[in-house]
Amino acid sequence: MDRHFWKDYKEYYQRLFRLGMPVLITQLGIIVVNFADTMMVGHYGTNELASAAFVNSMFVVVTVMQMGFAAGLTPLIGALFGRGEHHEAGRTLRGAMQVNLILSAAFTTIMAGVYFFLDRFGQPDELLPLIRSYYLIILGTLLPMALFNTLQQTCNGITNTKTPMWFILLANVLNIAGNYILIFGHFGFPRLGLMGAGFSTLFARIVAAVGITVYFFMRRHYRAYRDGFASKEGVSELRKQVWNTSYPVMIQSGVECLLWSFGAIACGWYGKIQLAAYQVVTTISQLGFMIYMSFTTAISILVANFTGQKAWLAVRRVTTAGLHMILALATAASLFFLFGGSLLVAAFTPDTIVEASALGMILPLVVYQYMDAVQLTYANALRGTSHVKPLLWISLTCYMVIGIPVMLLFARSFEAANAGIYWSFCIALGLAAIILVTVFRRVIRNEQPQSQPDSIMA
Repeated sequence: MDRHFWKDYKEYYQRLFRLGMPVLITQLGIIVVNFADTMMVGHYGTNELASAAFVNSMFVVVTVMQMGFAAGLTPLIGALFGRGEHHEAGRTLRGAMQVNLILSAAFTTIMAGVYFFLDRFGQPDELLPLIRSYYLIILGTLLPMALFNTLQQTCNGITNTKTPMWFILLANVLNIAGNYILIFGHFGFPRLGLMGAGFSTLFARIVAAVGITVYFFMRRHYRAYRDGFASKEGVSELRKQVWNTSYPVMIQSGVECLLWSFGAIACGWYGKIQLAAYQVVTTISQLGFMIYMSFTTAISILVANFTGQKAWLAVRRVTTAGLHMILALATAASLFFLFGGSLLVAAFTPDTIVEASALGMILPLVVYQYMDAVQLTYANALRGTSHVKPLLWISLTCYMVIGIPVMLLFARSFEAANAGIYWSFCIALGLAAIILVTVFRRVIRNEQPQSQPDSIMA
């Protein structure tokens, strides 16, 4: 039986590995930058670390919503690529780029308005000057990110995950170098502290956006897509299609992320130590999340390709193979957090009080790895099938209706503070995982032709 199992899934493991590895390298690069940012800012000062935690928690919701919206393009491009319709894929890219940039401009306007209410979030008064300055710099990164995300997801949809990888790695190198120079004032530059981290992030994101745009529109390999992009045919219907496919993914991503952002705000109610510790552990948690995202992105791409071909047996098997791989990664991450957590935390801050507070969140961090692995797998599989609307009510129910009340119960009523906030994540993610598995199976059962009932059991 084991031999049959390996025969059935070997091809899918290999394809996921080949497609996911460039994304994994990309995500590891992002993790390195986030670690470097947090470490450098943390060693500069606890006030700077706490301020960065608050601002990043405010922008991570919008950032993830932009990324989620762009990710809605992947199944559309992937299905067209699977059918060899390159010209139509180029037209879809044009419509998607227009919608993504308009949406990003709207987000930038909204977040600019939020700036005037930063003193209403209950954060320590001594942090507000740092928060305000850093906030304005990060505000300028939203539009270049939207441009990059659109072209990244287009490349992913045509199974070219290497091109975005190289541009993100370049941006990462620039970001880390900029941090070193500007935070601490090396090579004759002024010592800017947290502002230096902001400026280096802004510069790196602009370079990545400009670089991938020039590459895509100049390289001969993408000529068929460029011709479709430049065609005089209207794209109003395609814009609607992109919107209908993307907005549920955007809201699902944003609502999930909002739970973590609300956690940062709640930690601020307990003071800068709890908030700084939350920032450290949330940064560490990206080791798991970002690595899982690499292979769940590959799942979404392959599911989209197979969906375009109506190959439902392959859809089911590639999702199952992806789950096997991601659960193995979750186990590796959990062991790393358990046995290396104290060393990781100590690397981020010299403040022993912050370190002690952060270590109290390691156990719930380990527990929620498995819930997160399962829900990411099936959420991305659903995205690949373009059946994305269930993501809306699942995310709202699990992360808002249930997640926030459970968070407040654990943090305040049980007096567990930031550790209680992390335990509440386990509840929300676990519930989301159960519902997503159920919905995915129902979607495949409904799509599967009655003449091929064996595919349902793959």
